Amino acid sequence: MSFKSLGLSEPLLKAISKKGHTTPSPIQEKAIPFILEGRDILASAQTGTGKTAGFTLPMLQILSEGENLRKRPVRALVLTPTRELAAQVLEDVKDYSTFLDLKSHVIFGGVNSAPQIRALRQGVDILVATPGRLLDLHQQKAFTLSNIEILVLDEADRMLDMGFLRDIKKILALMPEKRQNLLFSATFSKDIKQLANTFLTKPVLVEATPENTTAEKVDQKVYRTNKSKKTALITKLISDGNWEQVLVFTRTKHGANRLSEKLEKTGITSAAIHGNKSQGARTKALDGFKKGRVRVLVATDIAARGLDIPLLPHVINYELPNIPEDYVHRIGRTGRAGASGEAISLVSVDENEYVRGIEKLLGETLEKEVMSGFEPTESLDEVLERKAENKANNRPRRNNNNNKSKSGSNYGRRRN
Repeated sequence: MSFKSLGLSEPLLKAISKKGHTTPSPIQEKAIPFILEGRDILASAQTGTGKTAGFTLPMLQILSEGENLRKRPVRALVLTPTRELAAQVLEDVKDYSTFLDLKSHVIFGGVNSAPQIRALRQGVDILVATPGRLLDLHQQKAFTLSNIEILVLDEADRMLDMGFLRDIKKILALMPEKRQNLLFSATFSKDIKQLANTFLTKPVLVEATPENTTAEKVDQKVYRTNKSKKTALITKLISDGNWEQVLVFTRTKHGANRLSEKLEKTGITSAAIHGNKSQGARTKALDGFKKGRVRVLVATDIAARGLDIPLLPHVINYELPNIPEDYVHRIGRTGRAGASGEAISLVSVDENEYVRGIEKLLGETLEKEVMSGFEPTESLDEVLERKAENKANNRPRRNNNNNKSKSGSNYGRRRN
């Protein structure tokens, strides 16, 4: 099947050709005709399936065929959970609308809002946004949502995971009831179905998985070791393998910073990306990683969600996630577009339960190895005992002197 057979216009076909695409992916093949018909869509599609073009292309065609309003009010809204995903969606929108008279813009937090407000007031046809900044600028009357014709909720499951449900409901209330709604989610949880029932009208169910399953396209491996040996092991793997582009996952923001700093000290260029980093720092780190200036990008799950890094060869789980589905999202960063990839997990004895949960979800047993010099020597009891000691040592001590009032009273001091 060709893109032309899907009913797309010549300007869009020209833009698709310019990007080097020749045949539509399964999600594009299934979703585009229904969206062009004006139907609401409930789509199950993971990152790497081509879902962004699946909603962007028909959305652009519908808008280009509609009335061209002089002041360009926002007519299409794409909501995303993260800043990085929002920026990448805008990039696709701009690429595909190269030969169309449509203006698009992105708004998200962590950066100065003044340029965003100026762009909105100059007129925007398509707006890509994260929920928080959208509500903030709408409250400042920078734009109106009263002319919305198409709403896209992208990665809706992650938006709910991040606590955006209340914001989404507020945003829905700001738009006209008569509009086309497109909801894309990697999973159809009970909460997603409940949300879909509140605003989708007779939706078409579209399901598409990547061309290869995770197991087929990604070589998965587990190295058992001590927690204290993980940094040395990851350094050896990267150095000995001469790996040039590695995405590493940690469970916490502090852990991402600490590991990135340790890798830098060994001569491996590295950058951390997580929610506490400024948007400028996150953009710089991602750009450096894509262009090869940074060999290792250390990320938390939320920060890495939606990152579009083509042909990424290596993913390392420095720490396993406690939610098995997050493991699938993590290793789905590699082995994309038909390319092979490698996913390595460094597992200490206290993470064995996480491994069992992942294997149950995948329906397969992960290959486990021990590297010479990095053998696991700790028991679970030893690890748990050390954790308890560290927690006790890091607990802030109460300073009664700081709790005294200015009058010198013993307010806040424990009474005997």
